[in-house]
This record gives sequence, C-alpha cells and structure tokens, in this order.
Amino acid sequence: MTTRGVLYVHSAPRALCPHVEWAVAGVLGTRVSLDWIRQPAAPGTWRSEFSWQGQAGTASKLASALRGWHLMRFEVTAEPCPTAEGERYSCTPDLGIYHAVTGIHGDILIPEDRLRAALQRSRLGETDLEAEIGKLLGKPWDDELEPFRYAGEGAPVRWLHQVV
Repeated sequence: MTTRGVLYVHSAPRALCPHVEWAVAGVLGTRVSLDWIRQPAAPGTWRSEFSWQGQAGTASKLASALRGWHLMRFEVTAEPCPTAEGERYSCTPDLGIYHAVTGIHGDILIPEDRLRAALQRSRLGETDLEAEIGKLLGKPWDDELEPFRYAGEGAPVRWLHQVV
C-alpha cells in the first residue's frame, strides 16, 4: 500500500545539502535532486521541500536517515492510507526528533498510555500537565520551527509521482 508525504528541510548548511539528497535517494530508491533556496530565518542555511510517494513507513525511514545531522531542521509528513495512520516527524538541533501519529484530517492522535503517563507525572508533581500535553502535541518543536516554516512560503515544491 502506498502513501504520500512531504519532506520539509527547513534549514541545512550548504555543505550538507548533497548529503540530504543522497540520504533521501537511498530511502526512496531513486535519484533525487532537491531545489534549494536560501533560508532567510537562518542566514547561511538553505531550505527545500520535496513531495514523495512510497510505501507506508517511508516517512519513518526518511526521518531516520536524516536525524543524525544536528545542524539541520526538518519535518517529514505522511498521509494516512488504508493500512497505516498518518505520521509527522519534526527535528531540530536543540530538541531532537518528535514523532506523532496523525488522523485523516491531520490531527495528532495521542495514545492513551502516553496521556496516562503524563497525567501520572503531573499528579506526582514531577511536571506540569499543560507542559506535558504541549510536548505530546509537539508544541516545543512547532514553536522552534514556525519561523522557518513562515520563511519558506512560496518555496518551490518538486513532486515525485512514482516510487516503488
């Protein structure tokens, strides 16, 4: 079963750009050439967006292939398909990687065990419930990435229609 999604490289040093393309090509099994533009939110870095189509689980593989580069900010999304929920991965140098399951309308779906654990930590005084729920929803990642998303408005997107 196939799904589709988007890779958003929000910021990467120029020297890292070809390595990103090689990593994405390795996951997708086809040559990839991204359209890079300057990222005004972080001078000296570049950004790109890439729409892909592939097997369910491709978003996870892309995030895994890119997560080790601490100088890069990125997000990978995958739409739900008949055999899998949607996914969203966000990664920043300071926060590391965030993963969420998404429903058919893009809402983040939080498993009940994670909610119960957040509630328990709050009851024990280990943390604030509002902050815990914010983490479960990816708020710290959204807060850090928002200036980079905004700076990317109007960026070109390349569509890849056939990946096996």
